[in-house]
Amino acid sequence: MNSSEPSPVEFAAFVALDWADQKHAWALQVAGERRLQYGELENTPEAIEVWASELEQRFGGRPIAVALEQPRGAVVAVLSKYAHLVLFPVHPSTLAYYRQSFYPSGAKSDPTDADLLLELLVQHRDRLRPLKPDTVETRLLQFLVEERRRLVDDRTRYSNRLTAWLKQVFPQVLKWFDDVTSPLVGDLLQRWPSLTELQRARPDTLRRFFQEHNCRDQERIEERLGLLPHAVPATHDPALLQSGSVAIRCFVQLIARLREDIARYEEKIEEVAQAHPEFALMDSFPGAGPALAPRLIAALGTDRSRFQSAQELQCYTGIAPVLQSSGQQRWVHSRWACPKFVRQTIHEWALHSMGKCDWARDYYQAQRSRGKSHHTAVRALGFKWLRVLFRCWQDRTPYQEQIYREALGRGASRRAAAGAPQRLAHQPTPKPAAPASPGQPPGASAVQLRWESCAGFFKLGVVSS
Repeated sequence: MNSSEPSPVEFAAFVALDWADQKHAWALQVAGERRLQYGELENTPEAIEVWASELEQRFGGRPIAVALEQPRGAVVAVLSKYAHLVLFPVHPSTLAYYRQSFYPSGAKSDPTDADLLLELLVQHRDRLRPLKPDTVETRLLQFLVEERRRLVDDRTRYSNRLTAWLKQVFPQVLKWFDDVTSPLVGDLLQRWPSLTELQRARPDTLRRFFQEHNCRDQERIEERLGLLPHAVPATHDPALLQSGSVAIRCFVQLIARLREDIARYEEKIEEVAQAHPEFALMDSFPGAGPALAPRLIAALGTDRSRFQSAQELQCYTGIAPVLQSSGQQRWVHSRWACPKFVRQTIHEWALHSMGKCDWARDYYQAQRSRGKSHHTAVRALGFKWLRVLFRCWQDRTPYQEQIYREALGRGASRRAAAGAPQRLAHQPTPKPAAPASPGQPPGASAVQLRWESCAGFFKLGVVSS
């Protein structure tokens, strides 16, 4: 073992906790013993406090490994405050497939899951990562940006429901205004939720309403007022009109409240992000901006030992594809088990970078010209960006486009000096054909290898004879 590497932790005991809403089933094995102990734990802070204190006294404060089926949640939040408990999150899919290998009938119970979690912890701990909470500022930013995104999704959901009702009872609004979530449309629908009520309003009242909402385009205002008297109701069904009026007012109020809450979240995110030590680094990347720079900080954090290579980062974010092969069949698909919010962050960042970075836009266009779909090309660009991001993050150096372009130029010069054909940045150079093996029959051709493109990436393939 390298002397610079930390020595492995000597755990006094191993505990598996199968959490539930009311009670948690636990299994315990003392280090060096084979006997297992079982029990149940009430899902209350008081009961967990007593249980954790008893473990601390029993094992003299020595570290105890605890396997959980969740990386975040109420149980993790409660157990994280105890220094003697080292948490090992286990992905639910890992436990599910492990259970299926021993219980193919589909039998399942909380004590059984606790047993399997304990076995995973004791026998396969080298494949699990202990939970290492990042700094308070980073975790605060993680919670803020994720919750803001959920609120944005809620606003989109209510906007879609509002649009569905407007199509039935008041479709003219969708043609007269571009954004049904704007304060202008919300206040208008709150005051006049149907076409009949809006047509009863005096033109001067409507002009004053638009002016109060900072509508300075008089030509557009007069155009709407001119269309209003000739508009025809979409339906005369009283059931639809009455229920639609209630629903429209309801969704308008929900959207207005969400708009205010999202604005408050954005103010807090900006305050926390700009005070974060990683902000200058992440903000230096093209396309990051005020929305995505905090999300990049939350995605990578501050622990430089978390990822050993750019490939680990690419796999963790879900941007790196997965190749499944069996016999002559090969299938490339996106990663299923990954933090979806982080993958969405990298995808959106790569998309926005094309408007600020020339080489990113050229790379995307090159991918599209080769027949790749829009999202495949964006993922390929994100894959490329993650290598740059990882190096800058490891070196704590903000991104500078000129330095990156010079590095690309040096790589092209080396390939030209070696006689290699010019290629797109970071496209693998084809390897020469493998020589014939000593035992190969006379006249048999050597295996021909070449680089093949899969989902915007490259892999070695065999040339068909």
